[in-house]
Amino acid sequence: MSIHRPRGTNDFLPDEVKGWQYVEALARDICRRFGVQEIRTPIFEHTELFLRGVGETTDIVSKEMYTFEDRGGRSITLRPEGTAGVVRSVIENKLYAAPLPLKLYYMGPMFRYEKPQAGRYRQLHQFGVEYLGSDQPSLDAEAITLAMTVLTELGIQNLSLQLNSVGCPACRAEYRKRLMDFLADVKDSLCENCQLRYEKNPMRILDCKVEHDQEATKNAPVMLDCLCEQCALHFASVQKYLQAAGVPFAVNPRIVRGLDYYTQTAFEIIESGTTIIGGGRYNGLAEQLDGPALSGIGFGAGLERILLALQSQQLSIPDRSGLDVYVVALGEEADLAAASLVMDLRKRGLSVDKDYLGRGIKAQFKAADRSGARSVVILGEQELAQGAAAVKNMQTGEQVNQQLAELADYLLQLRG
Repeated sequence: MSIHRPRGTNDFLPDEVKGWQYVEALARDICRRFGVQEIRTPIFEHTELFLRGVGETTDIVSKEMYTFEDRGGRSITLRPEGTAGVVRSVIENKLYAAPLPLKLYYMGPMFRYEKPQAGRYRQLHQFGVEYLGSDQPSLDAEAITLAMTVLTELGIQNLSLQLNSVGCPACRAEYRKRLMDFLADVKDSLCENCQLRYEKNPMRILDCKVEHDQEATKNAPVMLDCLCEQCALHFASVQKYLQAAGVPFAVNPRIVRGLDYYTQTAFEIIESGTTIIGGGRYNGLAEQLDGPALSGIGFGAGLERILLALQSQQLSIPDRSGLDVYVVALGEEADLAAASLVMDLRKRGLSVDKDYLGRGIKAQFKAADRSGARSVVILGEQELAQGAAAVKNMQTGEQVNQQLAELADYLLQLRG
């Protein structure tokens, strides 16, 4: 075969999808408990949304976006992250007129052109939460608590919540001056990317993963020393609410995140040196997108990285894929009756299958065993003449006869 999947993408086969469904179902249930509703936005948006919202100097915009011109001559970009699209949707659909705060979550693919490696792909998948319409520090703490709840209820151990404040535009101006003064002496030794960042966005230098640059900037001034009174009080309150919620954290002044829209709270949740979830507050983003003043706090979780953490910690994923019932038919007449019975049982909410290859009874029982069915219903001429079926419990091996009129109720009882 000469056609293969594009580099940096994956085929998730049925056995692998079970893990995805488990993680997604748990995330959805936790959002339900936190009163967070799902929102679905387009997979592609006008490029301007990300230029204005994410920031032209970010790696995502300058290097990683999949951007193309459509047949109408419009510049279109496959979404590289979820927040900008959610905020655009909130503004466009005037969701801010509803009672605030808005609590929204999304789940789906994102696209970034970068070197593929474990947990990092060109088509990646994110679960994200966005709270909009309140600047209260208690909401920051709740968003972070929700993120931690997903990971802890999955059973992931050795998590480290790293917390920082990147301030507001007012206090960042003073910090930018101090940081550029410090970096002036070392900037020529930094990597090419960081030399470009020096004028455009010097805070991003602190996020560089190059070991030499990390060493060269280890004594750089920190944002926490430049916070204005309001930002300092906000950061202190976030910590108090996290403590009240019983969520352990460490203050890390080097956490700056990679997107321009962050203000005040910034955080990462790390497992084995890998950031699984990252997020923060973005109080000016809605205004940048021509919307009303609408403060926000949110995060994005990499689903591939969550699944890798489950795998590396050898955490089991419940397998709920087995059938409730497999119907074995003996003969043509019985097969017709089986086709009708299968549909009747499915309408009652049972997961049911039968043979479609014309196999003999022995092969049908092997197929039933492979399917993981909890019960096997056996239909033959004798059973049909009696208006009944034989039911074998695959866990206990017990076999009983049941009238067809009562069969669905009996199988539902067996399922529990």
